[in-house]
Amino acid sequence: MSLGDVGVFHRFARAYDRLMYAADPETLRVGLTLAEGPVETLLDVGGGTGRASRALDVPRPVVVDAARGMLREARGHGLATVQGDAARLPVADESVDAVLVVDALHHMGDVDGVIAAAERAVRPGGVLVIREFDPTTLRGRGLVAAEHLVGFDSQFYAAEALRDRVAAGGFDASVPDRGFGYTVAGVKPS
Repeated sequence: MSLGDVGVFHRFARAYDRLMYAADPETLRVGLTLAEGPVETLLDVGGGTGRASRALDVPRPVVVDAARGMLREARGHGLATVQGDAARLPVADESVDAVLVVDALHHMGDVDGVIAAAERAVRPGGVLVIREFDPTTLRGRGLVAAEHLVGFDSQFYAAEALRDRVAAGGFDASVPDRGFGYTVAGVKPS
């Protein structure tokens, strides 16, 4: 996340859940079901208040975020948290079943670093699931303009471009869900 964006999210944390839509568990499961085994340990990277983790039935979710205020809110929801940089995940190699990045990758300056960190953290057969917004759609163009207008340093990618980056990062990548909001999933080869 760019440093400026981290500060905004830190200050915005208490209001975040009231102003954001709830995470859709079905949309998230589309990517998670591609894992070759059960998903029991999940890193919710850039997970903020843990709204994606709370929508899923995963035994051991951990929210990783750079904004302290967001982590405080996630802990208030009973979630385990770790403050950290998405491009330098503070976990052991091949220690999780899934890495989830929901509506946050566009705020992360080092996208290839985030993908590399996920590849290092995920076990063989595990999955990286990224939920993002397509800037080539009408609503996507509006979102890009709005984020830049409020001062975010956001970088959005079309679904195929992000899929190609995930594949270049060592995953078997696909786009299992398309639209204004889309999903890219990458399975780490066994």
